[in-house]
Amino acid sequence: MHIFYGKAALIDFLKSVKTTHSTIGFVPTMGALHQGHLALMQKSLLENENTVVSIFVNPTQFNNPEDLAKYPRTLEEDVKKLTALSSKIILYAPTVEDIYDGQPVSQSFDFDGLENQMEGKFRPGHFDGVGTIVKRLFEIVEPTNAYFGEKDFQQLQIVKKMVAKNNLKVNVVGCPIYREPNNLAMSSRNERLSAKEREEAAIIFKTLNIAKEKFMSKSATLVSEWVQQSFEKNPMFTLEYFVIADEATLLPSLRKNKNKKYRAFIAIVVNNIRLIDTISLN
Repeated sequence: MHIFYGKAALIDFLKSVKTTHSTIGFVPTMGALHQGHLALMQKSLLENENTVVSIFVNPTQFNNPEDLAKYPRTLEEDVKKLTALSSKIILYAPTVEDIYDGQPVSQSFDFDGLENQMEGKFRPGHFDGVGTIVKRLFEIVEPTNAYFGEKDFQQLQIVKKMVAKNNLKVNVVGCPIYREPNNLAMSSRNERLSAKEREEAAIIFKTLNIAKEKFMSKSATLVSEWVQQSFEKNPMFTLEYFVIADEATLLPSLRKNKNKKYRAFIAIVVNNIRLIDTISLN
C-alpha cells in the first residue's frame, strides 16, 4: 500500500497513475476507522481504478477544544485495517502543516442556509471548517468520485452545495449508514463509550424508528414532543436536538407536503460524548 505524508509527493504519484479514462475514488476520514469507513472504501474500490483514503483530524471543524484533544488517533491500527482491505489503497495521512501551510484557519462559506440548522446551531464555525478541509483535499486529490456516509447527512448536503458553488468536478456519493449489532450508528466516537453506554445507546435508533412510524399519522410538532418526553425519562442521555426537516433545505418541517422528502435528525449527549443519527421518513 502506498502511504504519503505530504501533498507534493501524493500529487506527483497520482499524476503518474492517472490515464485519460481512469477514475479516482476518494474517502476522506479522520481515522479511528470502523466498518462504516471500510464500506465506503469497498464501494470506491469497486467503482474506480484508483482509491485514495485520507486520515486527518481536522482542527478547524472542532469548536470544542476538549473534543479535539480526545478524538481518537489510531494511525497504526488504521494502516493495518487498510492493508487488510486492499493493497491498492493510496493513503494520505498529512500533518496540519502540510494541509494548512502553517495557518490552520477556516475559510468562510455560504451554504445557502444549510449551515445554520441542527449541527450548525450547536457547533459554531463547524461547517466552515468542514468546507475548508474538504475543498482543500479535493484540490489536492482531484477525485472523480468522493464517498461520504449518510450518518452525517447535513455534512453530505453541505459538501454537495460547496462542490456546486465552486464548480468542482467531483461526483459526491452518499452511502447508507453502517450500524453496530444493536443498530447504533457506527462512529469513531463510539470507542469512547463504556460498554453499558454503548449498549444503552440502542435507544437512539429505536427512537428514530418509532418517530418514523408516528410521523405517518401525526404532525412533526407532536412527534418532536414525544421524543423530548422520551429522553426526559432517561437520565443517562441528554437530548441536544430532534428535528424533522425537509431533506433538500434542512429547514424544520411545519406542515407536510406530499411532494417533499422528510428526514429526522437527532443528537444526544452521554458522558460528554455527542452521538448523532438520522432516518428518512418517507
